[in-house]
Amino acid sequence: MAMLRSDPELSRFDPLPRIISHDDFSRGHCGWSQLVGNYEDDLDAMLPGYAQHTSAMLSTLGHWDAGSHGGMDSSYALKIATRPRAGAQNVAIKRHTFRKRGPIRFEVYFTFKPEASALKLSETDVRSVGFLFDLQGGDRDGDSDRVMPHLRFLNAENGSHLQKWQYKTETTPFKALGSTNKTFTHYHLSPEGWRDLPDGGQRLCYNEIPTKINWTYLRFDFDLESMRATGLRCNDRVFDMSAFDSIRIPAMKNLWCMLNFCMFAETDTDKRAFLYVDSVCISGDF
Repeated sequence: MAMLRSDPELSRFDPLPRIISHDDFSRGHCGWSQLVGNYEDDLDAMLPGYAQHTSAMLSTLGHWDAGSHGGMDSSYALKIATRPRAGAQNVAIKRHTFRKRGPIRFEVYFTFKPEASALKLSETDVRSVGFLFDLQGGDRDGDSDRVMPHLRFLNAENGSHLQKWQYKTETTPFKALGSTNKTFTHYHLSPEGWRDLPDGGQRLCYNEIPTKINWTYLRFDFDLESMRATGLRCNDRVFDMSAFDSIRIPAMKNLWCMLNFCMFAETDTDKRAFLYVDSVCISGDF
């Protein structure tokens, strides 16, 4: 613990005993890449939800009035940017596998903004930012469903400032691709099916002009043994997760021990939305 507290890069987090990955984007993309949709034989077979995705970028958080914000303690952060079309989404993914079912913890420092293309606050231009896990048990586990916990901060919708946490328990119907019966697809970030987290309203810091940012802390705990969420914290708020559940679908035949993490942004206007991520710590007790 003393070594952890003495490390300025790690002491901002509260990791479980084993740190699986620590991503400081001053060192590059750290494995975070574009979420590419499934296809077979033809790229046009990709669902439109996935076809809109682009690669995450490294950014100094540049802006017109003072140059660059930079990250919390370096010049760079990860930038996940949507296309400039109301309802457009973008997703970055990091792909792991696990070696034992046990508790995992996902911690991140993030902020979000619309593209600052107007001299006004624009606090309702970002629809949502959020994260998800994509998990599946081992090939000899008896209960190896594919489990996908989703959480988003719904900032605004159709111009209304809502500011609340939501979760998702359903996805779109599966679609077979090609003729080999090996590849299937579904778009789990479709706009339908989001549910309000009980007492999930939260007003996050959103500064007074369109170029200012403040970093926000987020922590999500999940148990791979029970495949259940065990905790959510955002800044000073700790949320009751007893009503939370995940998307649950039959196991896929080639995704054993999958441990994937995604972060996403969505815009509410014909203006790009930006999710900036300073750093991520993924840890476990296994």
